[in-house]
Amino acid sequence: MATSPVLRIQPLGFPWKTQDPFLFCVYHADDYPEGNADMGPNASLAGRNLGLDFTIKDGWRMYHGQTVPGFPAHPHCGFETVTIVQKGLVDHSDSLGATARFGHGDVQWITTGKGLQHSEMFPLVKQDEPNPLVLFQIWLNLPRVAKSATPYFKMLWADSIPTVDMTDANGKKISVDLIAGQLGEHTAPTPTPDSWAANPANELAMFAIRLEAGAEWTLPLASAAANRSLYLYEGSNVQIADHNLQVEQGAELDASRETTIINGDTDAKLLLLQGRPIGEPVVQHGPFVMNTQAEIYEAFQEFQRTQFGGWPYDSSAPVHSRKLGRYAKFPDGSVEEPA
Repeated sequence: MATSPVLRIQPLGFPWKTQDPFLFCVYHADDYPEGNADMGPNASLAGRNLGLDFTIKDGWRMYHGQTVPGFPAHPHCGFETVTIVQKGLVDHSDSLGATARFGHGDVQWITTGKGLQHSEMFPLVKQDEPNPLVLFQIWLNLPRVAKSATPYFKMLWADSIPTVDMTDANGKKISVDLIAGQLGEHTAPTPTPDSWAANPANELAMFAIRLEAGAEWTLPLASAAANRSLYLYEGSNVQIADHNLQVEQGAELDASRETTIINGDTDAKLLLLQGRPIGEPVVQHGPFVMNTQAEIYEAFQEFQRTQFGGWPYDSSAPVHSRKLGRYAKFPDGSVEEPA
């Protein structure tokens, strides 16, 4: 008798629980209203715990922002952030002097390595209509040899991310965005050079999956060594073997066993995270992730001494001109825009 590919099912929290080599995944879905002159919400902020507003009120949150929602300057070291923005915009600024505005399907991939500061603000650029925001931020660990890497970021613009469109035997539609990894003959854009994802042998995959109501799709096989997690964040339910996965639940799967997803009666959206584990000790203190407590202490000392290059902006929460489109300015001064 075949063994079920489902190892465990658990509710999605804030953040979502992940498996090695991932540290966690945060899902943000905010129905922001029209923007005001400062690109903040054109609405009263009364009753919000500004600076620490994580409670959904009127459909949205300010997070650590005071005027514009988002996350003002904060440090990171020892891991990577992968920010997938399905709706809305993010304004990035960092201690290397780089800036960016990205969204509407774009992905930003940052190797924090030996340390940097950055801010992530959510400018509400539209003043005559709502500014919905939907994004994932995935924390991907770095192995010991890469924790001292030079910080690096790259943009995966929406038009460079392959979307694999399929139909099942009944003509139902399946669509998969390849943020990392491979699906058949399709390969995701190259990640940052020091990433665990840069070596194909690590079987790292990040798929954003959309299933039409009633669609069936069989996941590609990977080795038994790869950890695989599947998260249902929109829809009603999907069937996996003899398990019923409800919306706002995640499943840990055996990547080496055939896994067919049978969608329920509404369109569904899922996120798949997969990779061989790094298998090293993880010691995390806030935004620092190292292998030992002594290394955490050293990282804090380095931040106190250097501020990871300092903060070259007048504000801890900078936003870019409302008139700017999507772009990235890198530490060497070069500028890149989506096609």
